[in-house]
Parts: sequence; C-alpha cells; structure tokens
Amino acid sequence: MRLKKSLPLVSEQKSLDWDIPGLVAGVDEAGRGPLAGPVFAAAVILDDVSPIAGLTDSKKLSAKKRDYFHDIIKSEALCFCVATASVEEIDDLNILQATMLAMQRAVQGLRLKPMKVLVDGNRLPVLNIRAEAIVKGDAKIASISAASILAKVERDRWCAEMDTIYPQYGFSSHKGYGTEVHLNALKVHGPCAIHRRSFAPVAKYVFK
Repeated sequence: MRLKKSLPLVSEQKSLDWDIPGLVAGVDEAGRGPLAGPVFAAAVILDDVSPIAGLTDSKKLSAKKRDYFHDIIKSEALCFCVATASVEEIDDLNILQATMLAMQRAVQGLRLKPMKVLVDGNRLPVLNIRAEAIVKGDAKIASISAASILAKVERDRWCAEMDTIYPQYGFSSHKGYGTEVHLNALKVHGPCAIHRRSFAPVAKYVFK
C-alpha cells in the first residue's frame, strides 16, 4: 500500500533546554541527491565506555576508511539500524518526506530505545522520543558520524550490486548522482526500475 503524500513526517525543531540521562542515538542519511535508488538512513547508539577514535563525517573519509569504520561500528556499537525509503516512496512523498521516513524506520529498528535522538541537519522526523537537529552534526557528534558512515557504506554497496544488474548506467562509479556519464546513459537507455521518476533529469527521459 502506498503512503499518502500528506503523511506528516517532519517535525519542528524543539530546543533541548534540559538534558536527560540515558542512551543517545545519532541519526543520519545518505542518498538524498542521486537520481536513482532508495534513500538510506542509519541510527547508532555508541558505547560511551568504549569510544571509537577517529569518527567524523563520512564525506571526509576515503572509501577504504569508511569500510574500516563501518566494520568497527557494527562490532562495537551498543546497537544500530540501517533503514531505507524506496524509490516508489520517494516519488510518492518527495525526497524530504521519504528521508524522514527512512530516519523514523532506523530509530524504530534499534534494539535498545534511546532517551534522546540527535539528527544531522536542520529537520527532524516525527518521533516519540526527545530529539534535536544539529547542523553539521556528522562532523561534531560521534554517534551521528557513525550513522553517516553506516548509511553511506550500505548505500554504496547497494549501488555496486545494482551495477551488476544494470551495467549500462555505471552505478558503481557515480552512485546514482547526476554525472555526465549517468545523464548520457539516461539519454541512450532511458530510466530503469530504480530511477526516481519524480526527479527532473529522469522525468525528461521517461518514455511515454
């Protein structure tokens, strides 16, 4: 069943004027800008007793470093969850709402329930947990950094898998972004099943 476009998935920022003890989850996404594929989101609760040194925004790390931290986070975090919103949901809801949906799913999928959620950016998904949006949080908060790494690596690996199914588009190299190679492939082959038809560069090549 498709979700309705009116579904409220974004909440207003609420100031955390007091802090509460307990587990804190960091949340981030990967894949808002590409022309193809789901948007990925991750939620991570790190172990404060055993911090992971060197965590930062996934965009500042090489692919090799991201893979290294991906494995460390999965083995040492108290819990984590990676979730997605599908291409169909992106086209039905819009990319912002679909991103919020993926974030909701990631938080809801955590084995442990956090007392507080910290989300990268300036928007919050609707949650039944106290939450705060932090601009550039992926470079400031370790748990958000960890979430950004998990979401990025999982999406990149998904793109590599899609490259074996749709080799004519080059997904393993551009990860679905609107590069010249990708746009030329769209012009020649038209969109495939994983393209976001609501995105203008794809819509212009949808064969009627």
